[in-house]
Amino acid sequence: MDLKEHWEKIYNTKQFEETSWYQQKPEYSLEIIRSLGLSPEANIIDIGGGNSFLVDHLSELGYANIHVLDISAKALQDSQNRLGAKAEKINWIESDVTNLKPDTSFELWHDRAALHFLTEDKQVEDYVSVLKNSLKIGAYCLLSVFSENGPDKCSGIAIRKYATSDLEELLEPDFDTVRLENRDHTTPWGAKQNFSTGLFRRK
Repeated sequence: MDLKEHWEKIYNTKQFEETSWYQQKPEYSLEIIRSLGLSPEANIIDIGGGNSFLVDHLSELGYANIHVLDISAKALQDSQNRLGAKAEKINWIESDVTNLKPDTSFELWHDRAALHFLTEDKQVEDYVSVLKNSLKIGAYCLLSVFSENGPDKCSGIAIRKYATSDLEELLEPDFDTVRLENRDHTTPWGAKQNFSTGLFRRK
């Protein structure tokens, strides 16, 4: 399957409010990010952030160096249209995350529900390599993926499920574990999806 083609079709045929991952305000991510005490000048990247509202709230909190990566040009354009003139202050990256070659190092890598779409071992290895090489020593990584109790598919394609211990094992030995937990996300139509979430710090 051509993942880019798949996601362009999703974003061209569905309203954001019709997608399972829709959140008007990503409260949990914002709570964690606020707790980190990052500088307003910190480089933050949202992986698979497409049309997520996280960028809006980070901008309102005063973060000046926000990067949003998505494989879908349509998702990124939707966010830019929503933000208007504010979009000019955001760094937009149209790319598969496994091909990311950033020209800066990040203090925070945020990924809510992108990693689990990488189902092949090589894809996951490439993801971890990019993650490791993109973060400064002492920087944070906040990951959320479908748990072992989560759905088997999302948006019509298979996903790879992780227990919290799987996330921890995936990032050893280059990251310290700060926080692990399971959380439910409620879709716009009321279904519950269980996520494994981990906060890690680059050694």
